[in-house]
Amino acid sequence: MSNFIDFNSAKKLHDMQQDQNRITQLFNIQYPIIQAGMIWHSGWRLASAVSNCGGLGLIGAGSMYPDILRENIRKCKQATDKPFGVNVPMLYPNLNEVIQIILEEGVKIIFTSAGNPKTYTETLQKEGLKVAHVVSSTKFAIKCEEAGVDAVVSEGFEAGGHNGRDETTTFCLIPNVRKHISKPLIAAGGIALGSQMKAAMILGADGVQIGSRFAATTEASAHENWKKKITELQEGDTHLTLKELAPVRMVKNKFFNELEDIYNTGRNKDLLIASLGRARAKKGMFEGDMEEGELEIGQVSALINEVLPVEKVFSNLLEEFRNTGNPVL
Repeated sequence: MSNFIDFNSAKKLHDMQQDQNRITQLFNIQYPIIQAGMIWHSGWRLASAVSNCGGLGLIGAGSMYPDILRENIRKCKQATDKPFGVNVPMLYPNLNEVIQIILEEGVKIIFTSAGNPKTYTETLQKEGLKVAHVVSSTKFAIKCEEAGVDAVVSEGFEAGGHNGRDETTTFCLIPNVRKHISKPLIAAGGIALGSQMKAAMILGADGVQIGSRFAATTEASAHENWKKKITELQEGDTHLTLKELAPVRMVKNKFFNELEDIYNTGRNKDLLIASLGRARAKKGMFEGDMEEGELEIGQVSALINEVLPVEKVFSNLLEEFRNTGNPVL
């Protein structure tokens, strides 16, 4: 009789409905599905809709002035009685004020990114918050564990928006991080289907963070032009660029071509900086300028064919997860 590997045991260990799932326990949610705190997409409507479906919705503070963030937190509390959190890039210019607002408004979950996890983790945990930090490499995942975070989000370079310089894919990153840390692990980057979620969990993740699929939902705060554009993207329509500054994956459009021209004429860093900024991303994703705006989205956008309500996205994810077969070798 030939040898074979039965993956039923692996499935049972990582089934999203098990009481033992560390992400659902940590955040007191039904499913280990986290909606990424994307700039210009993740307002209170999207976050509350995800939380109401049993996942964890995140308000994206990166594109909000402090008073707008406070307003979104308050509206989210009115729209859901389920847990939700705030995503905070550590490079935020009003960081101290943002952290104070989060504490004042009683938010219990924070996802930090683009900075040192040691900066606020201990302070936030003393105030009763659960802290997760987003990284793009095993080296920084280890630093997160040393900093004492409650969970680590490991994001492959398939992901949209700001990204890691090493260009490590999610399939390579997750099993390596799993070998080196004991904290609950959330996989991100290139996940839009239930089958991809199951694959990430078999590789060692306890849950997933999903961005691009939730960007193309009716509840996302992005412009309708941009949502429609997401559904039209094909393989190869996004590119990781600006590695000299802060790597970012974006759609190839007129603005992208202007950046490429700067590269081709000497990679002038000052010109690159002058071409970027808060206004470019807002112009594209929030105001709907598909040519002059910065359009951040992941490679998995090639699998997104329609704008859907969050509830439908969830039902699709769960059905795909449950129906994905268990291979026997």
